[in-house]
Amino acid sequence: MQGFNRYIPPDFDPKKTSTLNAYQGKKHALGKRAKDIDKGVLVVRFELPFNIWCGTCNNHIGAGVRYNAQKRKVGNYYSTPIYAFRCKCHLCSGWFEIRTDPQNAAYVVSEGARKQESDWDPVENGGHAVYDTEAPSAAPNPDGTPLADPFESLEKDTDQRSAERAKKSRLTELYDDSARRSADPYAVSRALRDRFRVEKRDALAKQAADEGVKEKYGLGEDVVLGDEWEVLDEWTAARAEAPPSVDDGLSLGERIRKNTRTKYDVFDAEPVGRVRLPRAGMKRKAEDAAEATPPARPPPPPAAGLGGLAGYGSGSDSD
Repeated sequence: MQGFNRYIPPDFDPKKTSTLNAYQGKKHALGKRAKDIDKGVLVVRFELPFNIWCGTCNNHIGAGVRYNAQKRKVGNYYSTPIYAFRCKCHLCSGWFEIRTDPQNAAYVVSEGARKQESDWDPVENGGHAVYDTEAPSAAPNPDGTPLADPFESLEKDTDQRSAERAKKSRLTELYDDSARRSADPYAVSRALRDRFRVEKRDALAKQAADEGVKEKYGLGEDVVLGDEWEVLDEWTAARAEAPPSVDDGLSLGERIRKNTRTKYDVFDAEPVGRVRLPRAGMKRKAEDAAEATPPARPPPPPAAGLGGLAGYGSGSDSD
């Protein structure tokens, strides 16, 4: 398959030249940077890790200045390669070389320059001295190497042996567990399939029950019905926290019928209804309405010209 984002000239013939680099006359994919790749030299962009003094012009070069350095491998520290970066000073065209130091995880100047030592001393600047608490307190050997602490070496060996035993025991457990699981692949697969079938059957049964409840009560599709066992656990916990009630030995339905049914007298055909007492508010309203009603007027006297005859509207039957 051809590469994307790559221009292929119309006269390019893969039978004559296998690669585009060879077609364009390049010896390497990196071009001029790899012109001395046969000598083990590759041109890379290198940034100074610290301040240096150039050995040719004795000028100061600050950390962070970048050069097109010639990178090559000069050795190994165990299995870690040691690289050398040869740079050309931009002030005097002199060469200097900086190498990696895998042992101390640092860079060192090998030739052509010297590192600027700018370590800050707290004692000279009015601070407190800083001591290395892990350094040995004994006097160094004649060759300058510090003396070995026997107790420290013993503790180190003891800790290493304990850690090794713990790692071995854990590895043994992992190996045994892996061997147990992979001893019979058919049994493992069958157990997984059986458990999957049980879970699938339970999930389908619950889905069918939920759909039946939603269809029965007209619930929407977005209503989520919880697990009945979870609901039962919540109800049991809430009932346990509720205050104790009087236990008369009746079920909930019997208690509801007992509290709501109408009481009948066996010796009377008419049911004995409940006695309703007037409320205090209703009695006060009736008294206020009676006080607000004006008194009735007395009947008017009879007319003078009628004598002993009854007036109009009397209850007498005589004419």
